[in-house]
Amino acid sequence: MDSTSSAAWYAQLAKPFFAPLAAVFGPVWTVLYVIIAISFGFVLLQYLKRRLPFSVLLPFILNLVFNLAYTPIQFGLKNNLLASIDIVLVLGTLVWALAAIWRRTRWVALVNLPYLAWVGFATVLQLCITWLNR
Repeated sequence: MDSTSSAAWYAQLAKPFFAPLAAVFGPVWTVLYVIIAISFGFVLLQYLKRRLPFSVLLPFILNLVFNLAYTPIQFGLKNNLLASIDIVLVLGTLVWALAAIWRRTRWVALVNLPYLAWVGFATVLQLCITWLNR
């Protein structure tokens, strides 16, 4: 994936008035990936120690898969519709994951609230971009 052509492609897309500058995404995702690594790593470790069932781990795995798929879909394939479907799956699996862990380890759910807020915002943003560039 050529980052300059991807950046140019993204820059030319019609965006809603609330779209942040492209430079905002890197720092935000850096912080969020630290949160994801710590909390999701904790859930995996608890599963491996047989302290959590696979039914709690599964939405975390799916969330990570859909999250990691987003950038290649959006910027590699340059496919807004598929990226919209993917970001909805990121949001859905995140809500599922936080609901699954809530009764067992609340701090994991709470520490992921910034991730949830950002993915909620990113979902609205992606759906708007897809609509504006249909």
